[in-house]
Amino acid sequence: MSLAMDHLRRAIAAAGPDYWLRDARVPASLLAGPVPAATEAEGLVRLDLRIAAGRIAALAPAGTGPEGPSLDGGQLWPGFVDGHTHLDKGQIWPRSPNRSGDFRGALAAAAADRDGWTEADIEARFDFSLRAAHAHGTVAIRTHLESFGPSSWRVFRRLREAWAGRITLQASSIRPLEDFADEAGTELADLVAASGGALGTVTRLSGGAGAPLPEGFQALLDRCFALAEERGLDLDLHVDESGEAGARALREIALTALRRRFPGRIQAGHCCALAMQPESEARETIRLCAEAGLAVVVLPMCNLYLQDRVAGRTPRWRGVTLVHEMRAAGIPVSVASDNARDPFFAYGDLDMVEVYREATRILHLDHPVADWPRAATVTPAGVMRLPEAGWLCPGAPADLVLFRARGWSEFLARPQADRIVLRGGRVLAAEPPDWRELDALLG
Repeated sequence: MSLAMDHLRRAIAAAGPDYWLRDARVPASLLAGPVPAATEAEGLVRLDLRIAAGRIAALAPAGTGPEGPSLDGGQLWPGFVDGHTHLDKGQIWPRSPNRSGDFRGALAAAAADRDGWTEADIEARFDFSLRAAHAHGTVAIRTHLESFGPSSWRVFRRLREAWAGRITLQASSIRPLEDFADEAGTELADLVAASGGALGTVTRLSGGAGAPLPEGFQALLDRCFALAEERGLDLDLHVDESGEAGARALREIALTALRRRFPGRIQAGHCCALAMQPESEARETIRLCAEAGLAVVVLPMCNLYLQDRVAGRTPRWRGVTLVHEMRAAGIPVSVASDNARDPFFAYGDLDMVEVYREATRILHLDHPVADWPRAATVTPAGVMRLPEAGWLCPGAPADLVLFRARGWSEFLARPQADRIVLRGGRVLAAEPPDWRELDALLG
């Protein structure tokens, strides 16, 4: 840690329960309510923030606080929200690598590894990832769970309780759409409902916009919607994760939501194929998604890694969806970690600073940055029904992340490894866990 950040950490630790954090820059888009000072050219606001009883007590123009630790113009963010992960299969890369690096290789390697899972194995890896996310400053996570049996859900419920007050943990199922056709689909929906989760499935649909739907597809999609409606569940779907120009499940999901007037929230993940469609088809799909109230989560690191990978050939596209067009249409768009050190993505550490930094580079979320900081905070919090998370405002928990970086170039140029994480206004002593802890599991 730099000397300046070490000094700030010590000053906060010595400040007591009621103190001012002075001279911080915050993204204006993360301020709920009136902006207390002028917004700088980069969309940042320079202010002082008072913490009392573990919450934000006041926001005021820089220079208001009479004394207290100073960020010296460095950035301050609320705790991050990671709205799409896979914690039950994370960290398995050392024992089940994806030798080809492509999507088919990922499916095969992950399925083979899953056959040997025990609850102890799942829990150790799951908890390892939570500790990494916690140390990096994440306050809420939604994870998709392999739902071919109840093991991952039992582990999830235990860890949700164990981590309460540190990370708000949510879950969604992940099973192929065809698995919802019979009683197994009903049993899974009941398990999800009993666990307080969201109902999730994988939907991929080839064929152009005017082609007839494959036999049985619409009935299966309606069945999934009906199971969610009957139990009051939200939907969180893996959609069109491919480079096929004819993949159009996203369009059919939006149409189904409109026809059924689905009352819950729908989050669609990936939606990569939209970027490969003719412009007119893509625009019409986006219009339907906006009308249906869908939210989209893009997974830039994982999809950049998997999509358009052919041995000996340079990839021709970035593997991500049309986020700027979606946002312009009023669709909530967030970014998330997705997989971490498993066959779908060999890297990653559940660090939302890394996710946001790479998303900015891959998706051009800059010039101007505008309100894109919401994609890692407020937007996923809204999808997850967490009204307090992601905002900076009086009364919100003082779960904050402090940086030495001032403007966006400084913030995005480095990993920000010397950040300071505050929970309830106090310095968090946690550090990312050592990889060696998993050696006995991974071999």
